[in-house]
This record gives sequence, C-alpha cells and structure tokens, in this order.
Amino acid sequence: MEDLYQFDQEFRNNIATVDADGKRIWVYPKKPSGRLHQARIAVTAVLLTLLFAGPFLTINGRPFLLLNFFERKFVIFGQAFWPQDFFLLALVLISFFVFIILFTVVFGRLWCGWACPQTLFMEMVFRKIEYWIEGDANQQRKLNNGPWNADKIKKKLLKQFIFISISLLISHTVMAYLIGIDQVKEIVRQPPTEHLSGFIGLVAFTGIFYWVFAWFREQACVAVCPYGRLQGVLLDKKSIAVMYDWIRGEPRGKLKKKVVQQDLGDCIDCKLCVHVCPTGIDIRNGTQLECVNCTACIDACDEVMEKIDRPKGLIRYSSFDAINEGKQRLFTPRVAAYSIVLLALLSFLSFSLVTRSDIETTILKVPGQLYQRTEDGNITNLYNIQFVNKTFEDMVLEVKIENEPSATISKVGEGEVEVPSNSLAEGVYFIKMPQEKIKSASIGLKIGVYRDGELVETVKTKFLGPVSVQ
Repeated sequence: MEDLYQFDQEFRNNIATVDADGKRIWVYPKKPSGRLHQARIAVTAVLLTLLFAGPFLTINGRPFLLLNFFERKFVIFGQAFWPQDFFLLALVLISFFVFIILFTVVFGRLWCGWACPQTLFMEMVFRKIEYWIEGDANQQRKLNNGPWNADKIKKKLLKQFIFISISLLISHTVMAYLIGIDQVKEIVRQPPTEHLSGFIGLVAFTGIFYWVFAWFREQACVAVCPYGRLQGVLLDKKSIAVMYDWIRGEPRGKLKKKVVQQDLGDCIDCKLCVHVCPTGIDIRNGTQLECVNCTACIDACDEVMEKIDRPKGLIRYSSFDAINEGKQRLFTPRVAAYSIVLLALLSFLSFSLVTRSDIETTILKVPGQLYQRTEDGNITNLYNIQFVNKTFEDMVLEVKIENEPSATISKVGEGEVEVPSNSLAEGVYFIKMPQEKIKSASIGLKIGVYRDGELVETVKTKFLGPVSVQ
C-alpha cells in the first residue's frame, strides 16, 4: 500500500480549481448522464417541490415551518416555539449535529450529493440551464473564449436573465420561511417604500444567491462549507463514499486494437471521470475534500465499462476497507458510541417536547420596591407577571397562591388576564400577607396559573417582609 499512497498524495498539495499562480480555474464539467443521475433528478424534483411548497403548507391553519428571527417567533411542524424554549432549540441543534456526524461516519458525504441545496440548485438547476443554452462543456469553453458577437450576447443575456429570475424565486421563498408567506405577498404587492426593510432584504438575498450560483459556484463547497473540511476528522477507512477500485483498475493503460494487454487493470485512463466532475478533481486519487459524492464519475465510468465489456463498479459507493480487504463493516465501536449519544439526546428531546407547557410564566418583583405596609396591618409585594401563550388559541388565565393559605394575590385592574394566541400578555399583581404570619425576611411562594379552573403551570417567587416582627 506504500506505493499507492506515494502515487496519489501529490494531489493533496493543490486545489483542483486553483492554478500554480493562485488564479481560479473555471470548471467546465461534461454533461452527466446515467442511472444514478436520473435517480438524483427524481430526488431533486421531490426536495425542491417540498422547498418551494413549504411556505404554503399549513397544519391546522398554522405554518408548517416559520423561522421568524426578527420577531422571535418560530413554528416548527405546526408547533409554536418562543425564545423561552431556547433549550429545546439547543437540543434540536445538538441532536442534528450528532446525527450529521453519525451519518457522515457511516455514509460519507451522501447528503452533499443528494440533498444539499447548494448542490441541488447548482448541478440540477443552474447547470442544466447552462447546458440548455450554451451546450456541453466544450461548447461552453469555446463560447467563453470566443469573440463577443450577436450569438454570444444573446446566449449570455438569456442565461443571466434566467439566473436572476430563479434567484428572485429562491429569495422570496427564503423570506417566506423567515417572515411568513402573507408578509412576503404584502411586500410584493405594495411599493418598496411601504416595506423598505423587507424590500432591501429581498434584494440582498437575490444578489447573494445570484452571485453564488452564477459565479462562486463550486467554491462554496470547496472553500466555504465547513462540512467538507470535517471529512478529514469524521471519515475513516470504513466510511462509505464514492471510491475508485484501485486494485481492479491499476495499472492504467489505453486500450489498443488487436493487442492483448494482460498486465493492465480495467481503468483505460479515458479521464471521463475527471471531465464530468463538477469540482474538477480526479476521484482516482482517493477521497478528497472537494468531492461532494455527486456520482457523476460513477455513471461516466459505468458507461465506459459497458463499452469495453468490463464489469461496472470500477468507481462505486464503497469504503477503503471494502476495496482493500474485500469486506464491509458498517456497525463499528465508533458508530455504536455516536448512536448511543444520539439516542439519548433524542429521548431527552422527545420527553421535553411532550412535557412542554403551553404557557410560559415569568414573575418578577417590580424594581425599586421591597415591601409595603398597609393600614390594616398587612404586608404587600408588587410583581410584574408575563404570560406567553405558545398555542394558537386565545386563553383567559388567573393566578392563585398554592402553598400559603394566608397569602392572597390580586391583579391591578381586572381579575383575569387575556392572552391572545401565539402571543404574550403582562399584568401587575399584589401579593398580600398578614404581618403576623411572616416569620422570615424572605418566604418562598408557589404561584399556580389556571385556565378554565385547570392548573397549567406552577412558578416560584419570593415574598419579602420585615426582618423582624414585633
């Protein structure tokens, strides 16, 4: 194996899309085709349909997904979440990252090639439009290197117009997930001056998406995305990825008519796997951070193997150990450890979601006041109480003292508080206790929050009184 490593380590000192002078090498990938590419088209159609339909989907009249960071309102799978539920969001993110680690350890960058929005839009939308307007790789290269004539101007303008139009569609969809589809419709229908911040946001998102897909392209995966960099830490010799079978393919050599070449491997060094790669790498060098597992090289190689009457799968989904030793083990001690952690996180997250209260109550003493004496010999404390309604139904709430029979609580103004759906309300409350019942400077109280006579939440607070009682 030392010869193999010496053979293919030089590529690790260079990036396929940058030349020796540090200038970018523009990638012109050959138009892909094959069974895996057709499967990716089907998966892309489903995922993009879900993406663009998402803002219009509702569950019992509630948005399917709303991530309104501006107003701190979040709806996930029809359930409302507030900043008070931040620990749940933290649990979700931690669970997601552990799942990504586990998934990558086992299946490599399958996500990147089949489900990542960057790959789906770049390879399955924008490049498809480019192939349709400008032709395959050689035709695109010839067009870009040729003079600016009427045909070139027409093709470039048409392509950029479509690119901008799709970027507009993507930006409106993203904004709909952030502020809601109704808000986006209102921004679109009215003049920009009526919703200047929303209009600026749409323009900014459109510009970013257009820049990424029209110019930055594969550099988002190669130079920006941290997931590719994590490969070196997460992948091991048992991880499944797009692999070249060097045992079967080496040594490489060109086929020659009427010449029997018994000492050569199945790889005929046609370089089609390189020509179709959207990040410009040679998969025969081994696993590389630029590889997004798009399977274009698999389809290209299988097509060549069919033509030369050799078995398919010279490039395939496999692992280093599976090729080197002829055996594949998915469930390893490392995978088992990550699985246990992920199971524990998901169990705790499920428990937290099931036991989550529909009401979040925060009770705080009014600043600047300790306690007051009344004329009838009672001690009073003044509190601000905030109620967050996490449901989509209006609620009428009342509060009671649970653990101190001598204490009473009353609202300044009306006796009950109305909390609109998916909103919050506040009230100012007096808690009163007879002075003779106060035995210490601080007394712990439990406040029960009731809805229609049913206890929905209990919160704790401190009642302050005189240090000594005469």
